[in-house]
Order: sequence, then C-alpha cells, then structure tokens
Amino acid sequence: MSSTSERLPRLLAMIPYLVNRPGIEVTEVAADFGVNAQQIRRDLELLWMCGLPGYGPGDLIDLSFSGDTVTVVYDAGMRRPLRLTGQEATSLQVALRALSETPGIADTDAVRRALVKVENAVGAARRQGVVVGLADESRPVSTEVGSTVEEGTRLGNALHIRYYTASRDEITERTVDPMRLVLVQGHSYLEAWCRRAGGVRLFRLDRIDDAEVLDEPTRPPAEATSTDLSGGPFRPAEPQPSVELVLRPEARWVAEYYAVDELTDLPDGSTRVRLRYSDHAWLVRLVLGLGGGGRILAPAELATEVRQRADEALERSLHPLST
Repeated sequence: MSSTSERLPRLLAMIPYLVNRPGIEVTEVAADFGVNAQQIRRDLELLWMCGLPGYGPGDLIDLSFSGDTVTVVYDAGMRRPLRLTGQEATSLQVALRALSETPGIADTDAVRRALVKVENAVGAARRQGVVVGLADESRPVSTEVGSTVEEGTRLGNALHIRYYTASRDEITERTVDPMRLVLVQGHSYLEAWCRRAGGVRLFRLDRIDDAEVLDEPTRPPAEATSTDLSGGPFRPAEPQPSVELVLRPEARWVAEYYAVDELTDLPDGSTRVRLRYSDHAWLVRLVLGLGGGGRILAPAELATEVRQRADEALERSLHPLST
C-alpha cells in the first residue's frame, strides 16, 4: 500500500493520463506510475467513487473495463493534467541549472535535457513574468573550465587558473591545490589551497576565465582544512566594519545571498539589514549596482561617497566624451 502523500498525486494524475490512452492495459499503467497492478486496481476502485457534488449517476467518474484494459468513460472535468505554478517552475529550473553547472554530476546531459523539457513546458508561465535564475551577476560555467577543474580535482593535480575577484574587481593568475568541489547557495565552488594567498580559498567556477591542469600533484599544507559552509560561503570576521542598508523588494536578494547580522522587515515592504564587509570598494560597487534598490542609512560618510559616485556617473552620462 502506498502512502497518502504518494497516492494523492497519482490519483490526480491518473485520469488525464487515462483519457489520452483509452484501452490501455493496467500493467502498463502500473509500470508508468511505478507501482504494481494491484495498487492501480485499488486506485481505480477509489476513483470510481469520486466525482462532482451531487455524487449521483452522471456525477461520478466512470470507467470501463475490458479484460485487463481500462478506459475513462466520464472524467468529471479532470481532463487537464496538474501544472506547476510559476514559483514551482522557477524553483525547479533554478535547481536544475545549478545541478547542470556542477562538475561531478553523474549524467549532466540528462539534467540539461530535463531542464529543456521544463523550460518548454512552462514557456507560457515565463512569458507572464516568471524570472528564472539567481538575482546576482552569475553567469553560466564554461564547459571547458568545469571539465578541467573537475579533472584536476579528480586526479589530485594542481591547477593554474585565471580568476576574477569581484570584491576587488580584478583578474589574477593563481596556482591552486584542489581540495573539493562544492555547491553552495546555487553556485559551484572549487575549494583549494591558494599558493598566491597562502590560505584556503573558495573560487566560484563561473568566475574562472581559464583553467589548466598542471603536471604536478596537489601539495596543500597540513593546516589546510575544509571550510564550514553551513552558514554560506561568506563568513565575515567580527572586527570588520558594517553598513546599515534599506533594501527595496527587488534588492532583497542581498540579504539572502550575503550573511547579515540583523534583518528587519519594514511596513512598506522594504528590508533593513546590517551587513559586514571586508572591502570598501566592493561595498560601494554593490550599492551602486543596486540602481536605487538599496540605500545606506549608516555610516553617513559612506552614504555621501556613494551619492557622489552616482552623481559623477550621471554627469558623465549626460556629457559623453566625443571621439
């Protein structure tokens, strides 16, 4: 006997399924739904007693049996299969995208095929405004980079990578000793000992421009240990400065993506957070990038700096340089 949580979705899906397959054998139905034929017969007996209010002849689902086959005679309005809501479809697509970009998945092609099917199936919902993807500046992981990083990690060889550091807005060349590949908050990371920084670092795969497997084994020092990622990839230290921000609804992703010390939902739908940061320039770029979706409450001097930078950018846009 299947559980109620398993049986109810099956019952709801079975009538539209049978409507499109009149005269189908019970054993084939059982195979498609992943249960035995006896369970399918019990399901059909239950469906036979379901229908529209009134529950008299002509109101209930009617089935016709011939030998080991079944046909729906009256579907009681249950012809249409269940559909994903926009939110459900978005969640499923984001999860599949994250899986497809994660090295080490047993069958990445199968995940991508499933993603295409889901995208096609919810195309109408997407046109109604469903946004698919993460709300930050992520980009797809290069297939070549993903394969190279996975190969180096699997072989236990050092890697040479060309990496974009968003916090400093710079590109650096590094030799790293891979430790593991992890998926955190929808992004794939390589955790490795960075010989340039002399410490364990997380490298987002979509920010690796180029990677090469070196002909030398990894040699992380004994003190190199894996990071506790239960609280997310960013773990600010206590002495770091903090900023108090008010985020409009479209910028709330900041509070979900970065670790914040305080979070208060305000009556107008915005959110007030206190965020610690390690790089002053990164924070300024973050707030400017929100395009008015975020406002600094404190410290005042930081708010003034962001305002001046925005005014300067606006001034330049109104008076572009002639070439």
